[in-house]
Amino acid sequence: MGMGVEAVLRRQAGVISIEQALMAGLSRSAAGRRVASERWIPLHPRVYLAADHPRNDEVRLRAAVLWAGGGAVAYGVTAAWWHGLHPRLPRTVEVTVPRRRRPRPRPGVAVRQRDVDPLDLSEYRDLPVTGIALTAIEAAVALGPDGSVLLDRALQQHVTFRMVCDAHCRNLGRRGSAAASELLVAAADRAASQAERLLVRLLRCAGITGWVLGHAWEGYVIDVAFPRQRIAIEVDGWAWHRTPERFVRDGQRQNAVVNGGWHVLRFSWHDLTHRPEAVLTEIRDALRIR
Repeated sequence: MGMGVEAVLRRQAGVISIEQALMAGLSRSAAGRRVASERWIPLHPRVYLAADHPRNDEVRLRAAVLWAGGGAVAYGVTAAWWHGLHPRLPRTVEVTVPRRRRPRPRPGVAVRQRDVDPLDLSEYRDLPVTGIALTAIEAAVALGPDGSVLLDRALQQHVTFRMVCDAHCRNLGRRGSAAASELLVAAADRAASQAERLLVRLLRCAGITGWVLGHAWEGYVIDVAFPRQRIAIEVDGWAWHRTPERFVRDGQRQNAVVNGGWHVLRFSWHDLTHRPEAVLTEIRDALRIR
């Protein structure tokens, strides 16, 4: 026996399509009476919200996907929010529909026509959405400067690098795939040396002198040091490469350096690539203070 109307509403945050209502056993005339009496509030053509449910981001997302029809899935930053990879749902909900379908434009909904590989489709919390691996790389590209942070977090907590690479390979040639390739190349680097090279390049281009790369002090090696001012700069690569053992070791080194009277600045690969001017400002400020 199918799910009743009230059960559908509970499962979908109060959102329901007319097709779902009919499948749940409600007649067209009964559905019409609910709309006429304002028990159901129209959100999109043929998609409604029960009046006793609050309008929120979940309602916006579910309504957009239901309106887009069969085969529609949330994607991009929208899917990243649903998967818990991003803190905010975009103002415009992103929905992918099969190429054969051409829904009319709707305010607040961006529709992408694309046939998504079944391996990259998922249903999470009763909503069709791109799988978390494809979501992570597509959202990372869409977010631009902030995207590497999202991808790094996803690799730490949710997906493997191989899963993301496989999803990327299934979508080669699609819009954004070149930028995705660059991100994955950066993410694959297992050493912080790439980030150190970025910092050295920044310092040289900015004309900042007096620093030493790989400065030895009391049995430790400081990534980049200004010995005269006793300023130590520690550089991190992508966080998903950091093992628990390295995390502990880095913490011990930083504590020892601080206790030895050094002022420590710490920057990540994301800082150096996406906020280089802010990094240089922090270094200059530290040099003036010391």
